[in-house]
Amino acid sequence: MIVALAGRRIDAEDAAVPRFPLERRSYVRKRIRTQLELLEASALISSAACGADLLAQDVARTLGLRRHIVLPFSRERFRATSVVDRPGRWGHLFDTICDQMAREGGLTVLSSDPGEEAAYKHANQEILAQTLRLAQAQAPGEFLAGQAVALLVWDGVSRGPEDLTAALGASARAQGLRVVEVLTLRPR
Repeated sequence: MIVALAGRRIDAEDAAVPRFPLERRSYVRKRIRTQLELLEASALISSAACGADLLAQDVARTLGLRRHIVLPFSRERFRATSVVDRPGRWGHLFDTICDQMAREGGLTVLSSDPGEEAAYKHANQEILAQTLRLAQAQAPGEFLAGQAVALLVWDGVSRGPEDLTAALGASARAQGLRVVEVLTLRPR
C-alpha cells in the first residue's frame, strides 16, 4: 500500500486551540506505526514539517519503507517556517531525514514562492500525484483504491477552507482513495 500523509504540526506554545500538543508526540508516533503496519504500507509520501510529517517519516524509516518527501520551497526556508518554529527540537530530525532522502533521490523541492499559501497546496497536490503514480507503477491496471490510501494525522476537525490536511483528505476521496485517520487528541 502506498500512503500519502498529511497532518498537524506540533502546536505553537501559545496555541489558543490545541490540535497536536507536544506531549502527545510519543502516543501519535505509536499510532502512526500501528496504522502503517495495519495498512501493510510499502511506501510513504509526505512533506517534512514538525509533528505528523517528521514522525511518520521516521517511523517509515524504522519499518524499512520506501519514502519520499515533497517540500513546497527550499529546505532552508521550509526548515525555518515549518520545522524549528515550534517546540520539540525538530531541526536535527528534519536535517537527517532530508539529507538521507536527498542522497537516495527521494526529495522533491518545488520552486513555489514561499510567501504564498498556494505553495503548500501545490505540495499537497504533488504528494497525491506521486502517490498515485507509484501505486499505478506497482500495480498497473488495478483499481487504485486498493493500492493507495491517504493517512491524515490530525485532531479530526477542519479549520476551514485553508486547512491543508482536510484538503488533502478531500482530494484523495475525490480521486477514489480511502482515507484513514490517526487522531492527535484524545477522543471526546
